Amino acid sequence: MTTALAYDPFNLQHTYYGHPENSARLAGTWNLLETDGILERLLRVESRPAPIEAITAVHTAKYVESLEQMAARGGGRVDPDTYVVGATWKASLLAAGGLLAVTDAVLSGQADNGFALVRPPGHHARPHTGMGFCLFGNVAIAARHAQKSHGVEGVLIVDFDVHHGNGTQEMFWDDPSVLVFNTHQFPYYPGSGALDETGAGQGEGYTVNVPFPPGVGDGGYLAAFRQVLAPIARRFQPELILLSAGYDAHWMDPLAQERLSVTGYAALVAELMGLADELCGGRLVATLEGGYNLEVLPHCVLTTLRTLSADPASVSDPFGPAPGGEADVGELLAAAARLHRV
Repeated sequence: MTTALAYDPFNLQHTYYGHPENSARLAGTWNLLETDGILERLLRVESRPAPIEAITAVHTAKYVESLEQMAARGGGRVDPDTYVVGATWKASLLAAGGLLAVTDAVLSGQADNGFALVRPPGHHARPHTGMGFCLFGNVAIAARHAQKSHGVEGVLIVDFDVHHGNGTQEMFWDDPSVLVFNTHQFPYYPGSGALDETGAGQGEGYTVNVPFPPGVGDGGYLAAFRQVLAPIARRFQPELILLSAGYDAHWMDPLAQERLSVTGYAALVAELMGLADELCGGRLVATLEGGYNLEVLPHCVLTTLRTLSADPASVSDPFGPAPGGEADVGELLAAAARLHRV
């Protein structure tokens, strides 16, 4: 199994002291990957700035220009949660471009699957603005790039970040060529992602939301993937699966109240690999979104890379499962299955 990895240390320069989305997220993760030795077994692909036309395939030119200008002035805020510094423009181009490089490697056959270890994250970025720590919709940019540059017709985007990927959803709301599947804590930031948000027009039914209550753990997440995602994916028949890999549903994360473990994340990635093998030649590409416990995040990324690359070391989970039980989501999953006719 060949797994491609993109990482550029320049992305550390997009940072703001005291903000949860800061450079320590990548620095600590990279340190663990180096210590572990897994980097020697991965295919490193070079990050490159994403071309502007790839970004404006999902964002307005006015927003892209305004972000470049804000960074050139030394920084500012696109919303109260989302900062810009002088390095943000280049870092944002490299974040999107790193994912494009991994996508190219997988779709050209250089790698079986891949992971873009990039930031700033992207799934909250809307067509006309950034929000929620996100500047460019990295996974949406990659989906359009796969379609335009590689002739891919159907793309499945899976987002297991604890926050709803509202930006990604908005970009493909009426598009039947991209199926967007979200699991997330609800109601919670950003307030979207209700069960009945299913798309519009020709895209009706191609947006799938599983809005979890707090307290859902490994069992509930895996059941959602098996009972809701898998049959929908088989019906859709994607040619590529993209994963917005946010690790903030871990039980130790400070920004949410779900109860996933590192081992639970490994099971979700393995489930996606099985679907990718069955449906699209194994073509699965992940990109980093959230995850704000600086001890947990590195082990989540390492475990994901081990899972993708079939590394015999398997799971790196020094934290174990969440203490206590987890919320029952049987009725929610049954309702989602009925709504989407699976």
